[in-house]
Amino acid sequence: MTTPPTADHPPPLDATPARALGDFIRAHRERLSPQAVGLPPGPRRRTPGLRREEVAQLCGVSPTWYTWIEQGRPVSASAEALARIAVALQLSRAERAYLFELAAQRDPAEPDPAAAEAPATLLETVRLVNAPAYVLDRQWTALAWNERAADLFVGWLDGAHDRNLLRYTFTEPAASELIVDWETRARRLAAEFRADSIRHLNDAPTRALIDSLSAASDAFTRFWASQDVGGREGGRREFNHPRDGRIVYDQITFKPAHREDLKLVVLVRE
Repeated sequence: MTTPPTADHPPPLDATPARALGDFIRAHRERLSPQAVGLPPGPRRRTPGLRREEVAQLCGVSPTWYTWIEQGRPVSASAEALARIAVALQLSRAERAYLFELAAQRDPAEPDPAAAEAPATLLETVRLVNAPAYVLDRQWTALAWNERAADLFVGWLDGAHDRNLLRYTFTEPAASELIVDWETRARRLAAEFRADSIRHLNDAPTRALIDSLSAASDAFTRFWASQDVGGREGGRREFNHPRDGRIVYDQITFKPAHREDLKLVVLVRE
């Protein structure tokens, strides 16, 4: 029988995030040859790949600190130090992203998505989709949409309106008329945005959006205060369209590679 983790019996090191980080770094150190980083092969090596002391030297950190990181000890690893490790170990883009996810740090080399324009090909793709489709930014403001989406979302993507999905849902009367079971969908939307925005919750645009919604909508204030968290899910979406009556779609959400702050949403007619 396995003893549950307690103060006297902590979980094994390999069950901790620090240990997972150490295992990942060690595995990639052992795969890297001295020749790959410009070091002479030297005498016969007892372990594969680079020595810890060599990686520490390449990173400009102390050998003791680097050893503790590999051993999964609870030491502080700054984003800058992790970036030097990623360069020293010659990690690929995906490997580097995984390293920072394990360390719960933001890569300093990662561009600020808020300052980057949406890829033109993504915006063009929306127009080619033969179904309601739109692209949302990290605050869930529509950057692009096609005619079918504009036709469906009365009061949001048609005419001159605020393009933010949350403001539309919580402050536009047209939304409560269009969306079937508005209360359930609105509550779910707030929970999804809480989960989606956790990494940039304190960024000025996100904070301003939450504050403005809290001031404008009692429902949003109530749902946000509930602390509910939910993953962005697709599935059945029902609408009471003012012209076409009851319409049912299956919603699919895509995240473009290298721009996970954006979302491509497509609604397929059932």
